[in-house]
Amino acid sequence: MPPLFFAQQAAFIGKQDLPQDFRIFFMRLHGLDIARFLAFCGMVLVNFRIAAQVSPGPDAISLFTNALEGRAAALFVILAGVGLSVGKPDRATLLRRALFLFLIGLLNLTIFEADILHFYALYFLVALPFLTASGRVLLLAAAGTLLIGLISLLALDYEAHWNWETLAYADFWTLEGFLRHSFFNGWHPVFPWAAFLFLGMWIGRLNLASRSVQAHLVLWGAAAAALAALPGLLVQNPELAELSGTSAIPPGPFYILAASGSAMAVIGLTLAITPALDKAGIAEWLAAPGRQALSLYAAHILLGMGTLEAMGQLDGSLSAEQIFGYSLGFCALSMVAAWIWSLFAKRGPLEALLRWSTSFPR
Repeated sequence: MPPLFFAQQAAFIGKQDLPQDFRIFFMRLHGLDIARFLAFCGMVLVNFRIAAQVSPGPDAISLFTNALEGRAAALFVILAGVGLSVGKPDRATLLRRALFLFLIGLLNLTIFEADILHFYALYFLVALPFLTASGRVLLLAAAGTLLIGLISLLALDYEAHWNWETLAYADFWTLEGFLRHSFFNGWHPVFPWAAFLFLGMWIGRLNLASRSVQAHLVLWGAAAAALAALPGLLVQNPELAELSGTSAIPPGPFYILAASGSAMAVIGLTLAITPALDKAGIAEWLAAPGRQALSLYAAHILLGMGTLEAMGQLDGSLSAEQIFGYSLGFCALSMVAAWIWSLFAKRGPLEALLRWSTSFPR
């Protein structure tokens, strides 16, 4: 049986009954699932604040949420790349998954303009020719994607179609608007965001069970994040400030470096502490929602933001502390709900639908 089979069955037959090599493989997947849940929580904190129109201030909570902007979503995409390398889907399967996510994303766009799922679909399409590429080629692909994004920022008008006061994007549902939004100046444009997916695919080729690899991810990731912040501190020219900064909008090269570094550090650290979390009995609580991240992503829009809207709280009336508390509460409820669901099913609702619709005999 392949290792993935044992990993999927571990919750039912018990980790202690798995062969040693497969227990290590299972713990590696557990660590990635936990990192995915952390990414989800970061996205909840950011998206709820945006949806509730809460203006950030100088307080610690606002600064913490500010630090997550663009980083949590980047971690999400990098983990998707890791998943491609670990899961090894064939091109036909990945193409069907991309189509599924694209359709779900378009539906989600009708209620949430900052949807990331249709971007995922486009990242997967870009990654199709690179599924069996070497690590070196994957890094070159990431660099090339970043270069195209940088050239686009220099040559094109990034602010076209945007109303920054309302965060509305004009003419999105036209061909020109959709292409520009998807590939250049949307929330998570293919250029340069697909670089995160390529980086994740490269990370997924590493021996993530190795303590040395985990330590290197933490150290090199932290160093990259720190290095990326230097140009923004040193550059005084306001015309270069956006390109030299680490803000996700616009996504300049130093933002990509900073977000990549922080994601690598989180992945390495999470993998390193997962055995301790497992011994403490809390690893599965944190991993279960990570395995159901697609379903929870939809839930945080439909149920989380939907509840806030029903309560009339999306009008900027909440404080930073209030929306932060609501976000953490939703993450906690998501964790409990996902854990309960995992007792009866291997996959979340949308994950099961994705699996069924993309694995159906053709």
